[in-house]
Amino acid sequence: MNPAGIGAATVRGDLGEHEERQLAWAYLSRVVLGPCPALTALIDSVGVCEAARAVRERALPPVLRTVTERRRELDTAARDLETIRTRGGRLVTPDDAEWPAWRMLGLAQLTPGRDPDGALPLVFWVRGHRNLSELTEHALAVVGARCSTGYGDRVAGEITGELAARGWTIVSGAAFGIDGTAHRAALTVGGATIAVMACGADRAYPTQHERLIARIAETGLVISEYPPGTFARKHHFLARNRLIAALADGVLVVEAGMRSGARNTVKWARRIGRPALAVPGSVESAASAGCHRMIRDGEAVLVTGTAEVLAETAPSRLPLSTGSKSSEVDRPGGPEARILAALPATGGRWPHDISAMTGLEAAEVRAALVALDMSGAAARGEAGWFRLDRAGEGGE
Repeated sequence: MNPAGIGAATVRGDLGEHEERQLAWAYLSRVVLGPCPALTALIDSVGVCEAARAVRERALPPVLRTVTERRRELDTAARDLETIRTRGGRLVTPDDAEWPAWRMLGLAQLTPGRDPDGALPLVFWVRGHRNLSELTEHALAVVGARCSTGYGDRVAGEITGELAARGWTIVSGAAFGIDGTAHRAALTVGGATIAVMACGADRAYPTQHERLIARIAETGLVISEYPPGTFARKHHFLARNRLIAALADGVLVVEAGMRSGARNTVKWARRIGRPALAVPGSVESAASAGCHRMIRDGEAVLVTGTAEVLAETAPSRLPLSTGSKSSEVDRPGGPEARILAALPATGGRWPHDISAMTGLEAAEVRAALVALDMSGAAARGEAGWFRLDRAGEGGE
């Protein structure tokens, strides 16, 4: 008997498609606890509901059977969804309009074999009422030493406060030191900030930051790829760093020792094409030794204030279809044109269905859908992606 598994087949027949898919996403999130390239590929291939069924029934290739075996019978999906709702949150999945799809493109383009920890997040468990996609339109990630100095706190506070006052979202990890300073500076000026957690979004880590994290959830967002109740583990922090980098236009490091986790975040920024910036300190300060090393080795650009951060961190933009004859949408052989032709004017189709119809890789389909969305040619609804009316003029 599995009282927590009320999201299983016993009630699934009474659910709408959206609710069924939410339960499937939540179940798989608990099964793998973090990034899993093989599972993401399976979902892209067969859809999330069929992937969840395959995991439950062990109808999987060996690589997936190994990583799902330990928790495949632990179906707490309905309870997890209720837990996040009671904390003023929700589950955000690739099905949802607020999924930060274009922010995730950098991670989607990494090679799983080379970057096994760089996989796309399966889902985001989110606390707060702001829209995740909208809140990351203009964002700066700020990381640094947990044992920061007065100098580091002052510089981090000045830069992040000024940017937050200009409408930029500050993304960080809610840790002691520079992370906490960056969050507080944004809150002080009434700006927006996002805390990316290495534990469940319903938990506070460190526990001493419980009030700070609650304040962030009130005006910004607290997010995690781990389901409610998950305790922070050492490897979670390293995996979390890729999300901090991916959700922002650039990464700013204010103080870092020679063996700092901030350097790991910079590594991810460089892998996905985000600019990395570092603030220098005294040559006698061990707290700035990591920043100096990154600047010297060309891993980060030296910046000393807000103006230089803005100069180096132009918001990332995707190449969009412009309506000109040279655009991918107008070019008959372009992937966007093939995908647009596969989209219905009413109803919808999911990426794995479009992939099967067009013969394009799922990652290419997702990237093209984001571009079509941003160019106004397509949109996503509860039934999947559909073609907008103006995109079909002169068509069927």
